[in-house]
Amino acid sequence: MKYILFILFTVLTNAAAQVMLKQGMLSLGPLSFTADTVIARIFQVVFNPWVFAGLATFVISMVSHLYVLSKVELSFAYPFLSLAYVAVAVFAYFVFKEDLNAWRIAGIGFICVGTILIAQSGMSSHDDQPSIEASGAKTAKIGSAS
Repeated sequence: MKYILFILFTVLTNAAAQVMLKQGMLSLGPLSFTADTVIARIFQVVFNPWVFAGLATFVISMVSHLYVLSKVELSFAYPFLSLAYVAVAVFAYFVFKEDLNAWRIAGIGFICVGTILIAQSGMSSHDDQPSIEASGAKTAKIGSAS
């Protein structure tokens, strides 16, 4: 559980990236590609300040997630990413005035309950788990003969 803050940072940066990407695409309008404008349009999208910030935030989120994966089991860390759905729905409601109806709220509730159950399943087993190296397991070096 001591890595939960890093996991939540990953979730929040992932959700923030989605919001930035949406804002960028709203500022660009609907996309249409033709054979002679496809490259120019791709550059226009990627270098839109909001889209660029969203992509950069995704990189930060991925680096954080890689750190988390180096510390805890994948089956523990990955389900927490579903909380990004919750954060995005809340941000979209407040920032973009998107609908947050009863079905979406129920889905958010299920996601939260599932994440809590997964968190409870790893409360003690993940903090005290020795790393592979500490347990005496040998690692093979790439390119060396065994």
